[in-house]
Amino acid sequence: MGEQPIFSTRAHVFQIDPNTKKNWVPTSKHAVTVSYFYDSTRNVYRIISLDGSKAIINSTITPNMTFTKTSQKFGQWADSRANTVYGLGFSSEHHLSKFAEKFQEFKEAARLAKEKSQEKMELTSTPSQESAGGDLQSPLTPESINGTDDERTPDVTQNSEPRAEPAQNALPFSHRQPIFFAGELLWPWLFLKLVKSPFPLEEEDLQFILIEKIQMTPD
Repeated sequence: MGEQPIFSTRAHVFQIDPNTKKNWVPTSKHAVTVSYFYDSTRNVYRIISLDGSKAIINSTITPNMTFTKTSQKFGQWADSRANTVYGLGFSSEHHLSKFAEKFQEFKEAARLAKEKSQEKMELTSTPSQESAGGDLQSPLTPESINGTDDERTPDVTQNSEPRAEPAQNALPFSHRQPIFFAGELLWPWLFLKLVKSPFPLEEEDLQFILIEKIQMTPD
């Protein structure tokens, strides 16, 4: 629909003197129509007034603007974009109050429209968690702990020759002849000794075991 008038009134229009910043300069010879316009396409509110074919007010309402009543029939607001201050002289206090009421209403609508526009921009510019998370790698993956395949420490035993470990209780002197003492075969007794031992036994250990056996044997 474009820009449409949503409220109109009549008033004498003034602007602040750009030189003194104190005195009011009339911009209309008589009371003219002053209207609020709303642009639904851009979601913008404006105050527009024409004196013949000349635009004497073209002010976009922003959330930081303030309309101030300075007397019973006069009100003003500053427009930083136009670098001026507008003043309106009404025929009655009622018309002034009605214009001030609409100014506050459309100012609030402009604030809400601005916030909504900012939220929409944030939503479109922020990536979703799903798409962002798909490119992230867990910090506890094996790759992050051990490095890549090229960086991993090669297995030390990969190229080394397998080394046969001696059995824990391997019987020494297995190549020797059976040992007899007092007509008794000692291998079964020695085997039990070796099985009960938590460590491999050397030849010296067997000598002590034999001596122990001799001492234990009754005469």
